[in-house]
Amino acid sequence: MVDFFVNGFSALGNGVVGYIVPFLFVLTIVVFFHELGHFLVARWCGVKVLTFSVGFGPELVGFNDRHGTRWKLSAIPLGGYVKFFGDESEASTPSAAAMAQMSEEDRKVSFHHKKVAPRAAIVAAGPIANFILAIVIFAGLFTFFGKPSASARVDSVQAESAAAAAGIKPGDVIIAIDGTAIESFSDMQRIVSTKAGQSLALTIKRDDTSLVVNATPNLREIKDNFGNTHRIGVLGITRANSPEDAANQKVDPITAVGLGVKETWFVVDRTLAYIGGVFAGREAADQIGGPIRIAQISGQVSTIGMAALIHLAAVLSVSIGLLNLFPVPLLDGGHLMFYAVEAVRGRPLSERAQEMGFRVGLALVLMLMIFATYNDILHIFRATS
Repeated sequence: MVDFFVNGFSALGNGVVGYIVPFLFVLTIVVFFHELGHFLVARWCGVKVLTFSVGFGPELVGFNDRHGTRWKLSAIPLGGYVKFFGDESEASTPSAAAMAQMSEEDRKVSFHHKKVAPRAAIVAAGPIANFILAIVIFAGLFTFFGKPSASARVDSVQAESAAAAAGIKPGDVIIAIDGTAIESFSDMQRIVSTKAGQSLALTIKRDDTSLVVNATPNLREIKDNFGNTHRIGVLGITRANSPEDAANQKVDPITAVGLGVKETWFVVDRTLAYIGGVFAGREAADQIGGPIRIAQISGQVSTIGMAALIHLAAVLSVSIGLLNLFPVPLLDGGHLMFYAVEAVRGRPLSERAQEMGFRVGLALVLMLMIFATYNDILHIFRATS
């Protein structure tokens, strides 16, 4: 399966090596596990795998395993694919002429001669592998580094802010938002940051009593430590950090897995909410980034430490898994859409219909790539101006 999720990578100016190495490290992990999902389920379903490639284009290095699969690293490391027996191309499109000439033995190991359920399982395994990878990474980080333990205590309230309008006072502790328990200040920030312009029911502990107030976060542009601009929702409250606030709560591996699942779902939920916000006009599409932005962020995050870079790999893995599930021909979700139609009709779509679908899908993916790359370049010019 070809997974076109990055394209058009170009030089990033000064410090290019500092961007490229972390970028390739993160991307290779995500691509490898995505394709490994396809590969393992294909083998389990009895499909012969011809090629497992990380990257596109000419082969740089590779080897054949005992099953005849060519494992290779290719020159353009911006994606990857697994090619099955019976595929005409890396996009897993079938060749009617080649399929008609297959022997009975060949049909047994051909991807396109399998029933709908095995084919769907093989296709879905790539995105699922991305989600599993993210859960494992998040769980590992929680296990080794713990969970932030600083409570959502309010130490100061900005004048004329959403918090001031809601009657929040210094000393209040936010313990829930819209019924969701808040265990730390960072939990509160993450929820509020995605809810600009939306009324939130905040459950507050004030002295020995609990009360509920409604607050609507204001949309504000802020700059992070690297100079990147973000538009997020804010209440206008701060917390004074003390030495004990820096401590993280230790968690056991089982709890860490649960937290990993929650963290993965948070990324999925935030991504879908953002996409929905773009179509509804609540969010700006200029936040959509491509390979240049990913490379830039990878380089910046790598200066913090390896744990931060691995965390970025988990976030990117979720995003790639989710993107590939969109029902766009050429992506995994497009294949699954065709298989769903085939399951309902009792027969696959015509070869011409599938070809037209793949052409439309390619056009959509290319337009998204161009738009994302345009945003990336514009972002760099704005940051340096």
